[in-house]
Amino acid sequence: MTDSAPGKLQLLSHPKILGLLLGLVTLCVFWPAKDFDFLGYDDPGYFSENPNILGGVTAANVAWAFTSGDAANWHPLTWLSLMLDAEIFGHGPAGPHLTNILFHAANAALLFFLLLRLTGARWRSLLVAALFALHPLHVESVAWIAERKDVLSLFFELLALLAYARWAQRGECGENKFGIGIKHHSSPYNFPALIFFTLALMSKPMAVTMPFLLLLLDAWPLRRFSISDFRFPVLRTLVVEKVPFFALSGLACVITFIVQKNGGTVATLDAFPLGMRLENAFVSYARYLGKMFWPTPLANPYPHPGHWPVLLVLGSIILLAVASILAFRWRDSRPYFFTGWFWFLGTLVPVIGLVQVGDQAMADRYSYLPLIGMFIALVWLAAELAADCCCSPGCPCRHAPS
Repeated sequence: MTDSAPGKLQLLSHPKILGLLLGLVTLCVFWPAKDFDFLGYDDPGYFSENPNILGGVTAANVAWAFTSGDAANWHPLTWLSLMLDAEIFGHGPAGPHLTNILFHAANAALLFFLLLRLTGARWRSLLVAALFALHPLHVESVAWIAERKDVLSLFFELLALLAYARWAQRGECGENKFGIGIKHHSSPYNFPALIFFTLALMSKPMAVTMPFLLLLLDAWPLRRFSISDFRFPVLRTLVVEKVPFFALSGLACVITFIVQKNGGTVATLDAFPLGMRLENAFVSYARYLGKMFWPTPLANPYPHPGHWPVLLVLGSIILLAVASILAFRWRDSRPYFFTGWFWFLGTLVPVIGLVQVGDQAMADRYSYLPLIGMFIALVWLAAELAADCCCSPGCPCRHAPS
């Protein structure tokens, strides 16, 4: 039995087994949500009192999904997925709750496989994915039927990032037309990633930041260009190959703004002046960080106070400035922090309140994608500091993939 123990441990640490176990743990933790009832907040419009959804998948309902601006959003795949729930499970809340849980568990496993493919760091990737799967800030996205758009959009976005990672890593090394080394590819565009990105946008327009994420991943961990050794031709090549992604993002932004404006949810500058929006943006960034470390009190919604205390605004600005300066100073020594920090900052831009939709100051559900960046930055940083403190110069921990 003793001789077989190492073999069993090796089997349990196989990436596919770890991904499966992570998914199962996530299912167990969120399983009670399948017995939850509908909420009176948005669930009636998204499911329980929506005749187009309760009618199931019909030609008329599918056409409605692609043309509707209901709920002040254009997200036809979210509507279609809820129709399938009604078709398969009936009109009760158990079916859509179960589907949300399954998507969240799948997202946790996909995130693990994505980070493992990008970095080769098995245990760090697993810890990031576990933090994502089990963090209390993500309960709102999973246990609220109306937030199907969160779990569905991230599912397709993670598939798009996986397709992009596979495409970028398979390129052949050589010089581009500018005489600068960069990987060539048989196709200038990554069509599988484009398809998944389109599906993510059709689930929730918050995915518009994905082209920005691709550039961050190009810097680290793909290392397709160096932030310090900045050369415009290289960056221009990387941007040009992402033109279709930027075009889709632009189109999604236009459609979303029109639909939300027609739905009366976009606040005017008279109601929320620019100064008030900037104040709330800085404070909200700091509040998201605070709730990441200490997730209490949690609420839905967080009412917009109008103006925040001056000291709180200044403190938030200083916090963001210090972290951004550190990220830039560590761009060579700790590039994971650069990618993780700006992942967090960048993916929150669409919902940070510069374009004020509704009257909330922030929302837990908005952290579903952005906190991944912070988890990456902090897990990799903690692993590096632990290795520096605990390991001798020749220890293998110092040479683990970063």
